[in-house]
Amino acid sequence: MGKDILKEIVERRLADIERLGLDFGCGVPAVRQRKVHPFIEKKGAILEIKRASPSKGDIAPSLDAAKTAIEYAKSGARAISCLTEMNYFKGSLSDFMKAAAALDQLEAKGEEIPALLRKDFLLSADEVEVSYRAGADAVLLIARILTAETMCDMAKKAEEFGISVLIEVRKAEDLEKLSYVMARVNHKNIVCGVNSRDLKDFSIDMLAPCALLSKIKKIAADARVTFESGILSADSAAFAASAGFSAILLGEAAAKNPEEAGRFVKAFCQTNENKAGQSWCQYAEILRSSEERKRSLVKICGITREEDALLAAQLGANFLGFIFWKGSKRNVEADKVCEIVKAVRNGGYNCKFVGVIVNPEDEEAKAAFRLVREGLLDKIQFHGCKLPTPADEAFADIPRYGAVNIRSEEDLSKLDDLLLHGEPRVLIDAQSGNTIGGTGKTVDADLVRAASKQAKLWLAGGITAENVRQIIEDFQPELIDVASGVESTPGVKDAEKLKAFFSEIEKI
Repeated sequence: MGKDILKEIVERRLADIERLGLDFGCGVPAVRQRKVHPFIEKKGAILEIKRASPSKGDIAPSLDAAKTAIEYAKSGARAISCLTEMNYFKGSLSDFMKAAAALDQLEAKGEEIPALLRKDFLLSADEVEVSYRAGADAVLLIARILTAETMCDMAKKAEEFGISVLIEVRKAEDLEKLSYVMARVNHKNIVCGVNSRDLKDFSIDMLAPCALLSKIKKIAADARVTFESGILSADSAAFAASAGFSAILLGEAAAKNPEEAGRFVKAFCQTNENKAGQSWCQYAEILRSSEERKRSLVKICGITREEDALLAAQLGANFLGFIFWKGSKRNVEADKVCEIVKAVRNGGYNCKFVGVIVNPEDEEAKAAFRLVREGLLDKIQFHGCKLPTPADEAFADIPRYGAVNIRSEEDLSKLDDLLLHGEPRVLIDAQSGNTIGGTGKTVDADLVRAASKQAKLWLAGGITAENVRQIIEDFQPELIDVASGVESTPGVKDAEKLKAFFSEIEKI
């Protein structure tokens, strides 16, 4: 794969247009043959007709576009996306028109059909017109490859034809372009999309859409926002719904198993926006601020004393962690946590508070849940125990993440499983005997590297002032979690160690 696949795609596409014309030799009719269908007027899923991708290679090379469109319609899709890029995704306008014809046959039988989106790397208003004539109800506009003025011209052309645009954004400069277009085009014709996949290198970050959701809503409160790519399970579809997205776009997962697509649609449509999902959007904004500072986020865990919490907050801790487990020497009672949290907040510090549990059924965990519901804790860390899925309504008001102990390559499967089922971040930690967390032991470097390839790295275990700079330089963790490395005894932080720890981080 090239260093900038997006650039390669655009360059090859321009050459193909020069050689084949804007219809790529597919014989698009001179006049549109079908009526226009509304695009994402209500919450729902966009299922994708997709043969291949640059990151995965062949996905469903022999799919029948017409048959797949019918299966998706019967699965409850609100819209269908059909890839027409031919070099990297092996799609075509022929696939698109076959899908449109199949949907029209369903409609002729009295069935309600989904809207049809042309997904490609469109570059001009003329391509919008070709898409309209081919039967598109909506077209994808990728902000990253278009100027604000060109994108606006394309959106206005779509508005003129009565079809919609799905404007895909991912970076701050994309938002400026989106704002420009939304100030000039009827919002009824615009749906926004945020791709969890970076089109430059095709890496996935499930929090990328969350980071932009509130920013898009500030541009236009009535904006409909789609979570694009990266959804590989019904649970991850539920995660997107819990965060407040209007739609999801399912590519690989739907294309590989179109008969299973209905489960994803159901999970998304039946899960409501909730506090747990919203908390990830808030975290994503904190993360963006940290990225601007080019510093790993820091969680100081095992807090038991007010003075330690205040010093950690003063030094720049982003999160303070409290252990709710009698088996730990750092266990702290709920009343004491309340006192500490109030003292830190009264001090004007903006850090977040995390309750760490190991058994969601025990009394300590229930006390932690109560503190979340009372607004004293911000999140719960489920450490080494079963994590409720994003669709679990019983925990809709409990922001949470999982932590897994990694001792061997086999343990990485625990990380894989949580990521697959909709968890955008998972903390990895070392384990020593039956002790969970605060062991002072580090995770094997090869295992850390392997974990960092699967998701953005949250790392705990044996981190100290002496090794933190090397750890950050070697692994670029998004978040580091420290307990014993800044203590004099378990649960008692050492002021000089804390100061030395943060001093080392600031040197990076």
